[in-house]
Amino acid sequence: MAPGNKLWGGRFSGSTDPIMERLNASISYDQRLSEVDIQGSMAYAKALEKSGILSKTELEKILGGLEKISEEWSKGVFGVIPTDEDIHTANERRLKELIGDVAGKLHTGRSRNDQFVTSPGALLYPCPCPPVSAAHLCPFPPREIDVILPGYTHLQKAQPIRWSQFLLSHAVALTRDSERLGEVKRRINVLPLGSGALAGNPLGIDRELLCNELDFASISLNSMDAVSERDFVVEFLSAATLLMIHLSKMAEDLIIYSTSEFGFLTLSDAYSSGSSLMPQKKNPDSLELIRSKAGRVFGRLAAILMVLKGLPSTYNKDLQEDKEAVFDVVDTLTWCIFCNTESRINKESMERALSPDMLATDLALYLVRKGMPFRQAHMASGKAVQLAETKGITINNLSLEELQNISPLFGSDVAQVFSVVSSVEQYTAAGGTAKSSVSAQIEQLRELLKRLKEQA
Repeated sequence: MAPGNKLWGGRFSGSTDPIMERLNASISYDQRLSEVDIQGSMAYAKALEKSGILSKTELEKILGGLEKISEEWSKGVFGVIPTDEDIHTANERRLKELIGDVAGKLHTGRSRNDQFVTSPGALLYPCPCPPVSAAHLCPFPPREIDVILPGYTHLQKAQPIRWSQFLLSHAVALTRDSERLGEVKRRINVLPLGSGALAGNPLGIDRELLCNELDFASISLNSMDAVSERDFVVEFLSAATLLMIHLSKMAEDLIIYSTSEFGFLTLSDAYSSGSSLMPQKKNPDSLELIRSKAGRVFGRLAAILMVLKGLPSTYNKDLQEDKEAVFDVVDTLTWCIFCNTESRINKESMERALSPDMLATDLALYLVRKGMPFRQAHMASGKAVQLAETKGITINNLSLEELQNISPLFGSDVAQVFSVVSSVEQYTAAGGTAKSSVSAQIEQLRELLKRLKEQA
């Protein structure tokens, strides 16, 4: 393509190499910024009119042309041509076709450098946070609040917990992700437009007008920083990576629990697939894909950090990488967040997986309540576990005499220890798995959700 056809082509001669054309172009993916670029141009045109660069008639002509372009994009009839290297070039080219040479006045004092950084920020600002609603915070019917299953550490049975406590653990992580994305949004909400290429705007453009027109909260402090900083991209990708790690962790738990070895969950057919060879298979593909996407999102974060690491001040073409990373991650988050991995629990399987040895800690606490120091109580309970293993029986089947040989503090009331309901109900401290504590967590999360909605 002849450089003379480009926004920057005046001092060039000859044609741009086709490989360079493809490497340089971003229109294939940044056309999704068409509307935010148009809105930015409309605001900038108003600022040019206020500063005397545009007449009232010229402003109306430009605004009318931009509205026509917006309509073309919304109807899917905008025609991208090979010389449109990016969305800013495409829209300005089309504006000239519609209204003539007056379109060339729109770019007065403006640079694609400040356009570039304004557009992704405008796209990210409405980016969806995790859809943490009452249903997500309490994603189980009320009757399931009393379902008890093994809790695991090191993937080994540890202590009995409520199923609701397990689900709430993931809901809490998602609320942190909502808060983080909200904080990123607040820092994105700073207007860079009006910074020019790097030195600022020489025409006295009213940046307060731009700020109000585009609904930003504040104006960038330094023009050189404004055109080069991509902190908001890194922060967004970092928050997105943590969100995906949390979703991946939840997916891994559900994958494990849905195996025949565990049998705690039955996944919905709508979010599973089969095997082309083995007819009996039901694979948790939706969960596996969510798990894999965490790596994809982290890769985008790592890539943009490496881009930024070696850059000198102000704008460099390397920064074109930011948009594709943001678009990909926004799409990935949206699909993963709204992928409904329905399942139903198998209460009987969960209860069958509970075993008396999981109450060894309760046995130690029984002795603590009798006055024994915990370290000694832990040792005594361990000896009881070892004795039961040696005899090939479960710990609750040791006789009172056998337990008293370990410690005389054991009494006939020790039998009360071996109840999973009693076990979970003793964890009444805030955050625990007792029913009262779980109910309190639900209410606290509902209040947090309400605040997040008010701040959105």
